[in-house]
Amino acid sequence: MTYAPTDISTVQQPIARAHGLPNAHYTDAGCFAEERDAVLFDNWMGLCVAADVPEVGDAVPVALMGMPLLVVRDRAGHVRVFQNICRHRGMVLVDAPRKIEGAIRCPYHSWCYSTDGRLVSTPHVGGPGRNTHEGIDRALLGLIEVRSHIWMDVVFVNVSGTAAPFEVANADLMARWAEFDKPLYHGGADSRFQLTLAANWKLAVENYCESYHLPWVHPGLNSYSRLEDHYHIEVPGQYSGQGTLVYRQLRGEDGSLFADFDGLSDKWDTAAEYVTLFPNVLLGVHRDHSFAIILVPESTERTVENIHIYYAAPKSDPDLRARNTEQWQAVFKEDIFVVEGMQRGRHAPGFDGGRFSPAMDGPTHLFHDWVAAQLERRRTGMAAE
Repeated sequence: MTYAPTDISTVQQPIARAHGLPNAHYTDAGCFAEERDAVLFDNWMGLCVAADVPEVGDAVPVALMGMPLLVVRDRAGHVRVFQNICRHRGMVLVDAPRKIEGAIRCPYHSWCYSTDGRLVSTPHVGGPGRNTHEGIDRALLGLIEVRSHIWMDVVFVNVSGTAAPFEVANADLMARWAEFDKPLYHGGADSRFQLTLAANWKLAVENYCESYHLPWVHPGLNSYSRLEDHYHIEVPGQYSGQGTLVYRQLRGEDGSLFADFDGLSDKWDTAAEYVTLFPNVLLGVHRDHSFAIILVPESTERTVENIHIYYAAPKSDPDLRARNTEQWQAVFKEDIFVVEGMQRGRHAPGFDGGRFSPAMDGPTHLFHDWVAAQLERRRTGMAAE
């Protein structure tokens, strides 16, 4: 069956007249594939975090929307992302996280690669006992590297290779949060968790962007960081979200606090900000910790959220850390029923994508508009070919 592109003309309208993305963008396999290429692969999308490969030689396989990738910390300490396939017959190289002690060896015919991707050994390629052949140029057959960049410890990838350099594409947010451009220390096993949503990945973004739902979905949080204490963050084409003027630090029973990040301006004494860096990374910064949520789209109606919490010091209080994780986990779990409820609603044939509150939904509308712009760019380019 041929996929018929959706009508997104009403999405790219001023917020007072705009509609949300059509139902098909949450339920249809053709739309999912189109967005994979135009929205995700053509841009800098989040893949994992550098803390997943903390030591030299660490290797973690990651399946990205069906594409087998391998994240490796090479001998120079750099994090690299490769296609997780041997250049000989396409065999998957690494099927579980492990330490690469020598080389990355293909389990099929034992072709071996260094952690920087070079093909270093081709046993018997020229016949028994002959490990070279004039028709096999090792220099041309290294692992296929995927363009990557690390910021806020998130490993971003640009699968198509066509996006502007990360520092250019995301210059505004990098400048806005320059005070947090310093070492971040992952809290460890007690500071990472995973949530699975029976919903399209975009609905998780849409919900995260706005504070409108706080009084009803997060009554505990809203009891001290009220709706009226929040402000919108809107930068067309890059990111959107919300900030609060009332951030309350978590205290231990003895009154202890997490260490603050060094050199922060007075703004951060009481403020915190939460943005989606388009397309799929949800970030939060506070004076004493930050977090990153990487949305992994598994299908039209299934998304995995990988959540990681970071601190200013490498040895933060473990009891306080566990309480902080528990607190955030409770907040994020509160969102699940609305995100999944919206997903079920996208199966209502009469739903036209919905409307936006001009006063309250600016960040969410900005995301819809950006997604539509990515689709339009790709469609226009294909039509011109």
